Amino acid sequence: MKYLLVLTSLLSFNVLAAPVNVNKADANAIAEALNGIGQKKAEAIVKFRQEHGNFKSLNDLQKVKGIGEKTAMQNKQDILFKDIKVSKK
Repeated sequence: MKYLLVLTSLLSFNVLAAPVNVNKADANAIAEALNGIGQKKAEAIVKFRQEHGNFKSLNDLQKVKGIGEKTAMQNKQDILFKDIKVSKK
């Protein structure tokens, strides 16, 4: 039972993470928000963005060494390419 509780808490950690704008976030925020993206891959994302400009799609993100289709699709719902506008009523 204890094992199940620990496993459940680990799996739910990233489910609760907020989406991240890969065009504005620093490497730490990207690494924390995305599954399968550690600090080194997150730093590669930031470096690629600085050298080539903003990402427009998952296909652009896959141009970063170490980011393949599987990783991109696994994180699709947590990757933003622009900020979400909140309308005021």
